[in-house]
Amino acid sequence: MEVALITVGDELLSGDTVNTNANWLAARLADRGVSVTRILSVPDDRETIAERVAAYGDAFDRVIVTGGIGGTPDDVTVEAVADAFGRDMTVSELARADVEERLAEIATRIPDRDLDVDVDREAALPKGSRPLLNGAGLAPGCVLENVYVLPGIPEELKAMFESVADEFAGERRSRFLYTVEPEANIVPALEEAMERYEVTVGCYPDREAGHNRLKLVGTDDGELVAGSEWLLGAIDASETPVSRDWGDGDDADEPTNEDSDRSTPDRSERDPPRTG
Repeated sequence: MEVALITVGDELLSGDTVNTNANWLAARLADRGVSVTRILSVPDDRETIAERVAAYGDAFDRVIVTGGIGGTPDDVTVEAVADAFGRDMTVSELARADVEERLAEIATRIPDRDLDVDVDREAALPKGSRPLLNGAGLAPGCVLENVYVLPGIPEELKAMFESVADEFAGERRSRFLYTVEPEANIVPALEEAMERYEVTVGCYPDREAGHNRLKLVGTDDGELVAGSEWLLGAIDASETPVSRDWGDGDDADEPTNEDSDRSTPDRSERDPPRTG
């Protein structure tokens, strides 16, 4: 399965907000074997959003659009998705009931706060779409054909994605190796591994951790294991994180195995830190 991500918001393009949603979604989808082959940020412009949604909807198995749903003037994402499919907006009774229930809960928690919410506007979705109720917020998302519209607030995004996560699955698998060998010295071995086995290999230098992280990706478990084992024998690599003092000369400290009692590092070791 190939998926494209579209993150909506002027604040993303101006640098006011870090795009942690795309990073989080890409990681969750990769965990499910899905290939994310496009990540695009677009402004809060209805025509631009509609154009990209229409194009990506034709090109990819699934499209996830995040941000720009709600009741403020710059929230035009849901309307833009309706435009992309030539649909009218209509009030979803399921979404309307949920919005009213959420508002009642808020009124109970904060009785001195008078919320002026246009419930019908909040509950309006493209005709024929499937509502996605917002258990962590107010504005609903939706699914229209192969396009999933999710909130931009990270907590709401995560909760809503989990409600549809089982609809995303693929065959991509990955394994991680670590080496203290300079990147230039291992290029021939990485190229040969990809020639010998049905895998791709990426090399990601990490000076802070003191190693190069190798990521092998494939769709066949046997090929992935074979490629990993071949690389372990071809270069000075380890299945667990190793490190060295990356000094100016070649006589730097010898590598040290930081976690020799495990063959599979957890995500905090395997992947760079993520925020949001």
